[in-house]
Amino acid sequence: MKKIICVLAICAAGPVLAGGPEWQPLFDGKTLDGWTGRTNNYVWKDGVLFCTQGSGKMVTEKEYSDFEMEFDVKLSKGANNGIGIRTTVGGDAAYDGMELQVLDDPAPEYEHLHDYQYNCSIYGVVPAKRGFQKPTGEWNHERIIAIGDHIKIELNGTVVTEAWLDKIDKTMDGKNHPGLHWPKGHIGLLGHTASLEFRELKIRDWSVPPPTPGTAENVPPAGFGALFTGKDLANWKGLVANPPARAKMTPEQLAAAQVKADENMKAHWRVENGEIVFDGKGQNLCTAKKFASFDLYVDAKIPPLGDSGIYLRGSPQVQIWDPDNAREVNNGAQMGSGALWNNQKSGNRPLVRADNPIGQWNTFLIRMNGEKVTVFLNGKLVLENIVMENYWEREKPIYPEDSIELQNHGGPLWFKNIYVRELPQ
Repeated sequence: MKKIICVLAICAAGPVLAGGPEWQPLFDGKTLDGWTGRTNNYVWKDGVLFCTQGSGKMVTEKEYSDFEMEFDVKLSKGANNGIGIRTTVGGDAAYDGMELQVLDDPAPEYEHLHDYQYNCSIYGVVPAKRGFQKPTGEWNHERIIAIGDHIKIELNGTVVTEAWLDKIDKTMDGKNHPGLHWPKGHIGLLGHTASLEFRELKIRDWSVPPPTPGTAENVPPAGFGALFTGKDLANWKGLVANPPARAKMTPEQLAAAQVKADENMKAHWRVENGEIVFDGKGQNLCTAKKFASFDLYVDAKIPPLGDSGIYLRGSPQVQIWDPDNAREVNNGAQMGSGALWNNQKSGNRPLVRADNPIGQWNTFLIRMNGEKVTVFLNGKLVLENIVMENYWEREKPIYPEDSIELQNHGGPLWFKNIYVRELPQ
């Protein structure tokens, strides 16, 4: 089992949740174990990986879907290479996957290239901002994030490329890039012309975690923080209106309203036998901290005719209800929990009915990445990569960040095993 570091600290604004999967080296510094392809053309010396001119393509034996990768790269004059992501062992990474360009931009021979051919561009698809590359012969630090449709590249601390692949209608080079939307593949080094050097190559695997945490009660799995420890509501607060209404308040008004909301929370939400218990009155329970993109585990239990939900970024909601008594759904047809019930355009029906019998616990795993949500319920996929619409302001996209809420719908509720990890942005 891999060692994972997880830190949970409580402050006035709520918990600071760090951690996530541990960084893993892509090279051991001595061999090319874990790589395949033209490995004979790459050599190590003093912790540096040298790619000779025309070294060709080598790829990781392991496939990656969602990941965060960092490395240093030093380019010689005229160097031309690339980082292949979600690519095949064979084939051209620029089309069979994605090629993130590595290029000595100032070289005279590259003066008249297309924008999408320069350093850190998604080759043929998305151009990078230029002007952040260090002089030829100096080390550059690069960070790549690839989670779902989100691709981001930082060069020397500046975001130079960012794209949501699902929003790309056509490629800039006019060519077919079938690998652009492949969910996973290998990572490759794509030696073309002139030599260059890599060092400190490392990666974090941010794949969707198992649909159930598999840990003891209120003990977070590796890489997650506990929003609820089973002892108190230290990481939570009462609800003050909705996001657009809060945005109109002055800091003084918001602070006064929060005092009243917290008093209401304490009157109706309590901790009992390692569970969060709601008495059926009052308002939603909100995290003290705001979240953007994240993975979230929640166990929930409702009574007969029960109705609740999990708000994401302060907005309704991943539905929780009694499917045998779901009202106003398909003219009375039964529908399970787990879907984005308040969506009007992007889909609000679960793929399958996965609810346990009423009175038993239901385990949710929710991934929110950008605007899109994936939900597992009791180990079954019930919602996959669906855009969450903004219920409060229909003309706007979902807010970039806000609280996670446990929804009150006028009846008793129970929650436990609430764990979260924040996805890299």
